Amino acid sequence: MKKNNIATRRDFIRSAAFISTGTLGLSLIPGASATTSTRADERMNIIGPRDGFSPQIGTLLSMMTWMRHVILMPVQGMSVEQLDFLVDENSNSIGAMLLHLAATERFYQVHTFERKEWGDWSDKDISRFDIAMNLGEEARKTIKGNNLDFYLSTLEEVRETTIQEFKKRDDKWLMSVDEEWPWGPTNNYCKWFHVCEHESNHNGQFKYIKARLPGSKLSRG
Repeated sequence: MKKNNIATRRDFIRSAAFISTGTLGLSLIPGASATTSTRADERMNIIGPRDGFSPQIGTLLSMMTWMRHVILMPVQGMSVEQLDFLVDENSNSIGAMLLHLAATERFYQVHTFERKEWGDWSDKDISRFDIAMNLGEEARKTIKGNNLDFYLSTLEEVRETTIQEFKKRDDKWLMSVDEEWPWGPTNNYCKWFHVCEHESNHNGQFKYIKARLPGSKLSRG
């Protein structure tokens, strides 16, 4: 009788552990279901997996999409003159910085998707993006006279390449580590998160310049 009680208790503990581990594990995974899987929530302010992408890549893309939406809000409706405006002789224009964002993303594409060393760019990419990547005096001289659609279409073109390349890759690729990166050991996730957070830095600059455009309250003050 005593052996039967021990066996019964063991079976109960084993069953309870299995059930609690299974349900708790599922509860810790956003969107996980014990019975059925659901489609990803694609709404703008929902950060998380996206249909057609591995879970972590989809989540990264959702952050990049959200940040891109945020950084473009301050520049909507800007004229060529406003996009070319310089706060002082050493500053960068909003237009140049928009192209700089496209350049940054393009070079990270070449580096991570084509597995080229940083700086090993094609003549075509150098001609199109090198000045924007470096900003400064050359950018002030040459990146001007373009309307907003020019910058938006360039950003969209580059982002579409990122999206298509992300679809070809999985989370193992995203987590792969570059031991020789100048920052120290760095995985592809960190490199692409940098592309995202880099845009947030320029978002502050866009707002700063916009507040000082001719005719704005600060410029009048």
